[in-house]
Amino acid sequence: MELAIIIEKFSLITIVLLVSLVVAMYMTLVERRFAAFFQDRLGPNRAGPFGLLQPLADGVKLFTKEEILPTNANKLLFVLGPSLAMFTATITSAVIPWGKDLTFGDRTISLQVADINIGVLYIFGVVSLGVYGMMVGGWASNNKYSLMGAIRAASQSISYEIAMGMAIIALLMVTGTLSVRGIVEGQSSTLWGISGTQGLGWNVFYQPLAFMIYLICMFAECNRTPFDLPECESELVAGYHTEHSSMKLGFYLFAEYINMFVSSAVVSALFFGGYNFPGQEALAATGIHTNWIAILGVVAFFLKIAFFLFFFVWVRWTIPRFRYDQLMRLGWNMLVPLAIANIGITGLVMYFTGHIN
Repeated sequence: MELAIIIEKFSLITIVLLVSLVVAMYMTLVERRFAAFFQDRLGPNRAGPFGLLQPLADGVKLFTKEEILPTNANKLLFVLGPSLAMFTATITSAVIPWGKDLTFGDRTISLQVADINIGVLYIFGVVSLGVYGMMVGGWASNNKYSLMGAIRAASQSISYEIAMGMAIIALLMVTGTLSVRGIVEGQSSTLWGISGTQGLGWNVFYQPLAFMIYLICMFAECNRTPFDLPECESELVAGYHTEHSSMKLGFYLFAEYINMFVSSAVVSALFFGGYNFPGQEALAATGIHTNWIAILGVVAFFLKIAFFLFFFVWVRWTIPRFRYDQLMRLGWNMLVPLAIANIGITGLVMYFTGHIN
């Protein structure tokens, strides 16, 4: 039995890792094609039909390019930086429940690598470590542009993690659990928790301000436009990865897109019901096998993720980059006070509605 559990978890880890890498690969193509559409041009369309082999061509290019180590760089940390960024990006998804359990006879297979009761804290802890990859790589390059990008990444991450954490505190007050699966299970299949279903419905309807704060901070934590100051090309060449080449640069780029994928999964799980979908309970009442409902839940979850990935791309090619002072002012003078106010309002509402004594 123990061997079966090990094989099951190893298989799930492999699948999640492969899916993360494939999504990261093809998000580069999607972003370039959408950028071309917004700018009235074609975009990549030569490598394979409709340009579908372009990500593979880019991967081969990164693998085969010359490895360059700057003379005055700290070579160990120079290699460790992108490795750490990639590592933290891939392990964040360990606590995300991708669907309901599958049953095969008396065997139950969980579509979650680790169901720990402090899953939200785990996500925040790993996300906090992600900035070290940028800091280490930028400092070790011995390049002023890389160092400036690393400093920006650190200050931006610290600033927006505070507002993000406070936004999640209000959500946790409503859900009463730190388990990601517990939060997902607490959201019913209906959108706002009516018609006698279990759960409150999707949390976005009960914590809209927390969702908006989390969404803004999500862009800042992923270093995506309009918060891409750590790699601001017009000022810092390429920011913290200016001196990196070959697959070390590829790790930084892959880490960014994997972070986008994981962030989209987390926001879908926390605020949009995760693998729950409208009509789920009615479908279960027809007698359909629970495995089919679980598979449909996985599909629904990935559709939600796809929406937020598109939103990342849409915002990048719609909104201009903030200035650094505007970035800091938004984080400290607006988002943090709003998050604190949201915690207070949530506590008062819960007190007067009898949810807490």
